[in-house]
Amino acid sequence: MLTTPDFRTVFGGKDGATLDVDHCGQLRALEFIALPGTPFRIEAVIDNPGFPVYRVVTDDYPYPSKSGYYIDGRLVRTSKAPPEPRRPRLPGRDRVIADLVSATGSAYVWGGNVRNGLPDLLSLYPPANRPKPDSLTAQRWTLKGLDCSGLLYQATDGFTPRNTSTLIRYGEPVPIAGLDVDAIAERIRPLDLIVWNGHVIIVIDRDRVIESRLECDGPGGGVVISGLKERLREILKTRTPLDSWQEGAVNGRKGFVVRRWYPPAAGGRQTHAR
Repeated sequence: MLTTPDFRTVFGGKDGATLDVDHCGQLRALEFIALPGTPFRIEAVIDNPGFPVYRVVTDDYPYPSKSGYYIDGRLVRTSKAPPEPRRPRLPGRDRVIADLVSATGSAYVWGGNVRNGLPDLLSLYPPANRPKPDSLTAQRWTLKGLDCSGLLYQATDGFTPRNTSTLIRYGEPVPIAGLDVDAIAERIRPLDLIVWNGHVIIVIDRDRVIESRLECDGPGGGVVISGLKERLREILKTRTPLDSWQEGAVNGRKGFVVRRWYPPAAGGRQTHAR
């Protein structure tokens, strides 16, 4: 799902062989990769040579857009009757954690939430004069990789919200205001989210966290595991721990929160995943 109807420019550019990427190598027109069974409502059909383009909305990505969201009509079936909503089921805790860990080393892809990408994009928008593109071009062309919330979205089979703007209030708060690294680490549990508006870090266990980080230098970043306390020390250099999300600076620094969203094991205190 793109923020422009001009798919040919995004995947090919003026010469038909260039991706429309920014200085970090990211295809910023990409907003979201819909999972199989995702229903859309068509708002408009865009005049486009070669294949239909639809401006759409979907409950699976309920975020406002000034430009609108667009899909390639070749990738969906249309019907007059409203389709059934996609009904994601939350995988078990161990499976979610295993999927997160197995994504280590995946490239960072803005808007990416399918680790292995979409190989069909090379045939839908074949790069001109490149019958076999190099590995980096193929990876970027097929959207092979994950962004920070996309890492969590894939591991939960699309159960969790897709954007950090929702994750900052997802589940229940873990009180951390005024605490130091050791005290925060003591309160954190597996699958808790260390999150602010713009980035999310996922707790694997009492010692490790995982995240997909964008790095404009070198290969561009990707999914990495680091020590929980080490990462918390980095965050506390520039951010203030909060019990609930607040926009703007707090005592001259931006904030972060910890959210607990995964339901407890049987017999534990009941929480709700919303």
